[in-house]
Amino acid sequence: MSHREIMEALSGLLLGLFVAMLSSTVVSNALPRIVGDLEGSQSAYTWVVVATLLTMTASTPIWGKLADQFNKKLLVQAALIIYVAGSLIAGFSHTMGLLIGARAVQGLGVGGLTALVQVVIASMVSPRERGRYSGYIGAVFALATVSGPLIGGLLVDSVGWRWCFFVGIPVAVLAFVVLQLTLHLPVVKRQVRIDYLGATLLMSGVSLLLVWVSLAGQHFAWVSTTSGLLVLGGLVLLGLALLVEARVASDPIIPLRLFRDRTTTLATAASVMVGVAMFGATVYLSQYFQLARGMSPTHAGLMSIAMVGGLFVSSIVTGRIISARGRWKRFLVGGMVLVIVGLALLSRIDATTSLVYVAVAMCVMGVGLGASMQNLVLAVQNNTAQADMGAASSVVAFFRSMGGSVGVSALGAVLSTRVADSVSDQLASLGISTSGISSHAVPELSTLPPTVRAVFEGAYGEATGHLFLLAVPFAVVALVCVLAIKEVPLRTTVERSDERDHSEPVGASALQPVPADRVR
Repeated sequence: MSHREIMEALSGLLLGLFVAMLSSTVVSNALPRIVGDLEGSQSAYTWVVVATLLTMTASTPIWGKLADQFNKKLLVQAALIIYVAGSLIAGFSHTMGLLIGARAVQGLGVGGLTALVQVVIASMVSPRERGRYSGYIGAVFALATVSGPLIGGLLVDSVGWRWCFFVGIPVAVLAFVVLQLTLHLPVVKRQVRIDYLGATLLMSGVSLLLVWVSLAGQHFAWVSTTSGLLVLGGLVLLGLALLVEARVASDPIIPLRLFRDRTTTLATAASVMVGVAMFGATVYLSQYFQLARGMSPTHAGLMSIAMVGGLFVSSIVTGRIISARGRWKRFLVGGMVLVIVGLALLSRIDATTSLVYVAVAMCVMGVGLGASMQNLVLAVQNNTAQADMGAASSVVAFFRSMGGSVGVSALGAVLSTRVADSVSDQLASLGISTSGISSHAVPELSTLPPTVRAVFEGAYGEATGHLFLLAVPFAVVALVCVLAIKEVPLRTTVERSDERDHSEPVGASALQPVPADRVR
């Protein structure tokens, strides 16, 4: 395919990816207002984010498997329809429970969009050229990240937070139409069986552990019968999932044989750590700007430009250099070093830190994320046979989202507990009665007396800095994994040279290419 043909096919995919990323970023600055209006707690704030991450994580490997069996364009369009349905339900929600459920539906669509874009590109472009197009993906990610908070802030301050869920629907419809007109791929069916049992056990186990992490300390003690049952149940389910994947499933949702490749194993481990550091820390930045610095949602959205600007430039530049030279490891290493530095700088912030300092730290972390996030997927795809491309690409995305889910949930629990303890202690030392004030609730600052407001702002500022400090070790582990990866120059063909010379990988023995005419 020529560059023009690839860009035409890519246009609808990038619109779909923009919608997927927008679903998270556009709501970030609205969350304090949403949770306040629907009378939610800090744990509810966390679960509005975790619900999407969890279903996205659960569905990503399934979408990857489906891509090996069905028309990829129809799958992307199906993901867009699911996203629109979830957005409509979320926009009309009147309770936190319904909103969290709607966000879970959105996550199913987002999982399809994020996984399938990588799979489709891998079926069109060689790894050597893929760095160039990965740069476009990073740019779209950055655009959605920078415009989302701004759009969300403006909507919240003007027409209301419900439009944060409606605004993505026209873009999703446009993506659907553009895909219909521009994406024409031959269908190559591979005989696969989707391991629904393994996926269900895996997500059930993870969900129980996330429920325990996010609710312990508030609704029940960390050391209690409820905690013990949740932890034991989660571990048992994860053990059963591992057993099913290794011994029972003929075509497992997470093919364990992929981890025989050292690059895949190390890149996957790094993706988990990047997910914890990136999602777990940055999701609370909007809350910091609004609750610790008293900014409006629009102003908080403007503050995100520093990090996203760095991510935008970094992803474009590194993608082009990697395509030109075929070497990628130095950018992964440099990117992870910058992520660590950015997190370390942000760990020192509180409610009085200079905003210039905060912006510089965010920019450093953004540059690091832009140089490392997409290139972890590229490193895995370069070592993967074409028959396994859907599964391998989705596995990396799966574990990155898994790390994000754990990070958001765990750090949200830490934030809630730390803020609650700090607020209670400070109000007591000032002789202010805490009756009628819930230290676990997300406060509406404008309704609080000046003294109480200052206490909440100080507590959120200090606690947010602490979250970034907790994220640093995870980024360090990711750097160690990246350093251990052996660099293999990017190949210039879509398929590996040994795919036709050796026995085919499992799942590739029944290739059934569709005859000459293309499927639209």
